[in-house]
Amino acid sequence: MGQTDFQQQIEAFQRDTDRIVEQVSGVIVGHVEAVDQTLTCLLTGGHALLEGVPGLGKTLLVRTLAGAVDLSFSRIQFTPDLMPADITGTTILEADAEGGKRFRFQEGPIFANLVLADEINRATPKTQSAVLEAMQEQTVSVARTTHELPAPFMVLATQNPLEMEGTYPLPEAQLDRFMLKVLLRSPDVGELSEILTRTTTGEPSAPQTVASAERLLEMRQVVRQVPIAAPVTDYVSRVVLATHPTDDAPAIAHKYVRYGASPRAGQAMVLAAKVRALREGRANVAFEDIAAVAQAALRHRLILSFEGQADGADPDDIIQKILAETPRG
Repeated sequence: MGQTDFQQQIEAFQRDTDRIVEQVSGVIVGHVEAVDQTLTCLLTGGHALLEGVPGLGKTLLVRTLAGAVDLSFSRIQFTPDLMPADITGTTILEADAEGGKRFRFQEGPIFANLVLADEINRATPKTQSAVLEAMQEQTVSVARTTHELPAPFMVLATQNPLEMEGTYPLPEAQLDRFMLKVLLRSPDVGELSEILTRTTTGEPSAPQTVASAERLLEMRQVVRQVPIAAPVTDYVSRVVLATHPTDDAPAIAHKYVRYGASPRAGQAMVLAAKVRALREGRANVAFEDIAAVAQAALRHRLILSFEGQADGADPDDIIQKILAETPRG
């Protein structure tokens, strides 16, 4: 592919992502960073973990994004009595036209482009594990038969940081499968006033469809084509390794981190940085792109030590200090 062709693809990528963000922002007030990070996961084939108190619009964000890109949407409310078959589906026995009996697979709600796993930490570990294969392999296995999930496929799981009683914390292996952890913060006075105005007058606004599933898959290929220089890749590796409490790690990692990030964290940082570069019209990844996406890619992958938990250490603060102490050259 020539340089001119790739530049045209970058311009088309910018145009389409701006249109998607415009439609989502027309419904969602504030949450600019959350919208950008969720869209980044969608553009790279990753999954997102959304965290925020109730009422901040997590469900509305996912539903609006699905409408803007013409994707099927499914919401699963995770509860302690939810069974794996309630998610994946099950084989049922039904009568055919000739009066005979035959088995047919009845698809579960996981068979959608965008799947909202609401309060995923309220389900039992057995049920949580049913989502693992879908997230990693994009398939579902039932009765020794493997069923392909629709493409594109993305899981957006939500966690309530307040009501932790009766929950089952996600294991590290499942947390690691989420590309980014997206924090939805409370609105300020201006944003809250805008929310009240929009939701109490007239009909709720709905997004226009500005892209298709096929176009989204094309955009994912563009992301993969963005080059990244060896020094930037080395910087990503140094940052990931600095999260481990080894002898040459920053002091804050020694003090507050029990286990650091996995190689998946580096992959998430590189892909998210490529999306950021494309959205700014650049055909290369800069050190600043890596620093901008590091917190979202790493915050859920740091397992704090007892001292870190006792002192109430914030993973974002730890990551910022690691970035500051990690050399770029």
